[in-house]
Amino acid sequence: MTVVPVRSADLDASEISWFSALCSDDYAFLGVPDGTLRSSFEHCFEIVKKAEVLGFRNILCPSSYQVGQDTLSFVAACAPITQNINMLAAIRCGEMQPIMLARTVATLDHMLKGRLTLNVISSDFPGEVADSAYRYRRSHEVVEILRQAWTRDAIDHDGEIYQFKNVSTEPARPYQQNGGPLLYFGGYSPDALELCGAQCDVYLMWPEPKEQLAERMRAVHARAEAHGRVLDYGLRVHMIVRDTEQEAREYANYLVSKLDDEYGKLIRERAHDSISLGVSHQARARELADQFGYVERHLWTGIGRARSGCGAAIVGSTDQVLSEIEAYRNMGIRAFIFSGYPHLDEAEHFGKKVLPHLKTCSLPHAYGRVPKETPATPLGTGERR
Repeated sequence: MTVVPVRSADLDASEISWFSALCSDDYAFLGVPDGTLRSSFEHCFEIVKKAEVLGFRNILCPSSYQVGQDTLSFVAACAPITQNINMLAAIRCGEMQPIMLARTVATLDHMLKGRLTLNVISSDFPGEVADSAYRYRRSHEVVEILRQAWTRDAIDHDGEIYQFKNVSTEPARPYQQNGGPLLYFGGYSPDALELCGAQCDVYLMWPEPKEQLAERMRAVHARAEAHGRVLDYGLRVHMIVRDTEQEAREYANYLVSKLDDEYGKLIRERAHDSISLGVSHQARARELADQFGYVERHLWTGIGRARSGCGAAIVGSTDQVLSEIEAYRNMGIRAFIFSGYPHLDEAEHFGKKVLPHLKTCSLPHAYGRVPKETPATPLGTGERR
């Protein structure tokens, strides 16, 4: 399998992140609403605190118009009551006037003392159905303006959508003076790959068979190379880890044991990204899976029966999960965003069974931020397979 050049190729650690269910995406049984797991500040912050205590390096705070918490407000509230974990805040480009967004991001970055990272999103707004190419052009301009706000004394931008001349960046300088927060991005269309290759730092992928992931990495690298850039790569995937493979598979079956597939379809279709190219790839993986939902031995697509977006889970024993992560690392993937149902319980399982055996770090910045690493604890006897 061809491995593409990776910005952090020599980094022998990985950024291991968790997920806070801001968008009403937490279940004891997939697709069965549970009032105790509803999207509230208290519940979502409890996930953040659990992830920090367990040693996760970052936490994705997603964005949705349909359900859940406001992302940037949530991140601001978490800033003074967390100490170590980075916050990966989703920003929907165009939702806020770009210079105001730059100021908001800078304020958050100061509140977090540089622990802010950003997930760039290009989806429609409520009531909007915009052409995909237009949405990515808009995002491209927004990110370009943010970069100027973070690295220059003034913003000068003459684009199709935004025009600014000699606007001072004094209020918009972030805490991270080496280029601002890292930008994570996921998208599958040619316009999406162009945006990531030109502007972003980490290309995030949803779970597919490894050869498809490698093909996607090659396509993204080609666009980055055209701009004289090299990226890092990340994988957003769910996780089910138990002491044995049989126990993990049994829990996967238990998780969907009460799922009504018609209701699951409604859950998928309520999301703004439900007709995106990326979501269609997740559906294709489900079609290619075996009768038990596995498209690879340890990659289970059952999650996608009741979830738009990331629709598969790594399922296995501690040794098997570690081997899967190592295989992804060998492909060049350095960032992992895991989650599981329910999020608190699965953070505990992964955080105690797997995380101590991984050497972790926060990804280094393209402009020179040095990663602070946490060493792994040697795994006891037991052969990985």
